[in-house]
Amino acid sequence: MRINQLSALDVRRAKFTGKPYKLFDGGGLALRVRASGNAWLFRFKRDGKSRETTLGKCPPMTLADARRRRDEFRALLADGIDPIEHRRQQADTAKAEKESSGNTLEHVIREWMGTQQWSAGYRETVTQRLNRYVFPRLGSRPITEITAPEILAVLRKAEEAGKIEVAPRCRQYISAAYKFAIASEWADHDPAAGLAPALKKPPPTKHRAAVLDPDRLGEVLRAIDAHGGQPQVKAALQLLPMLMVRPGELRGMEWAEVDLDAALWSIPGSKMKMRQDHLVPLPRRAVEILRDLHHWTGHRRLAFPGLRSAQKPISENTLNASFRRMGFSKDEITAHGFRATARTMLAERLRWPAHVIELQLAHAPRDPLGRAYNRADFLDDRRQMLEEWADYLDRLRKPGDE
Repeated sequence: MRINQLSALDVRRAKFTGKPYKLFDGGGLALRVRASGNAWLFRFKRDGKSRETTLGKCPPMTLADARRRRDEFRALLADGIDPIEHRRQQADTAKAEKESSGNTLEHVIREWMGTQQWSAGYRETVTQRLNRYVFPRLGSRPITEITAPEILAVLRKAEEAGKIEVAPRCRQYISAAYKFAIASEWADHDPAAGLAPALKKPPPTKHRAAVLDPDRLGEVLRAIDAHGGQPQVKAALQLLPMLMVRPGELRGMEWAEVDLDAALWSIPGSKMKMRQDHLVPLPRRAVEILRDLHHWTGHRRLAFPGLRSAQKPISENTLNASFRRMGFSKDEITAHGFRATARTMLAERLRWPAHVIELQLAHAPRDPLGRAYNRADFLDDRRQMLEEWADYLDRLRKPGDE
């Protein structure tokens, strides 16, 4: 029978006096006393070899706690289990569970999104899709436990909701996040990688409505000039056909980006779809419109502040709603469609070369050697092209004069 040799009083009185020592309690339990602090030890034999392991510091571990832990270890030994290896396995399991619980799909996707240089609008779109279809069903699950059929089931929900084009996008987001996790050593495979063939094919892209007939475009331009809305709305409607920028880029214009004396608008890459800085030469007519607008909004950060909040720009819906009030249907005109109008007419009517047009559209054409142009390439040509385009639009405003 094992005899306990220590008392609680012995433990409290155990002080370091200049030389380390041990107080033995029996059954392999001992209290080690040294300058760095007291600790409980358990000594045992396994496979004929003496071994020792620390049970815990004293305090906080009491004598009673140390005896319970010693008895647990002795029970393991009686079952043929090495208590040191058992404790290491428990620690590894706890660590894996902690890492797994931290690396949920939502956590990993958000970490991956933090590495992407997206525009604010696109980031909002991605977040809305994930919040709607992915996170509610799989967001809280550890990424190492999620299977391909589970991801496919989530994507099917988007398809069933009629969002055929959203399902493959969500698959791409999930797959990209898994690749990020693999690179970070949080996962070892991508269960979404092979799911693309199992998804429905999105319908062919429906191009945004654009006016390509010169006479009809002239009618649109005259209707814009007669528009009686807010100054920033009318100015935006007048500049859209002229500058070849995306509606979101125009709406987000800040006065600090515009040099009216140099007739140049410098759009930072953070606002551009391709994440590259973009230069927009301003035709004389555009400078006139912006100078007039400056009287109204020049004291604001945004050139086209919203009607409800000056901290946000007017919305694309505001622009499209203006066209509806003018009598143009959404099948005929959208704010984004003027880019297609400019691209087509500059090539077919004014005979401008494609690479100059594409550069001004902030696309990424290549030179004959396959090299990408930079934002300043052909700037003089682009300035001349936009000036000619503005003059052409002015001619279209006169009935019967192309």
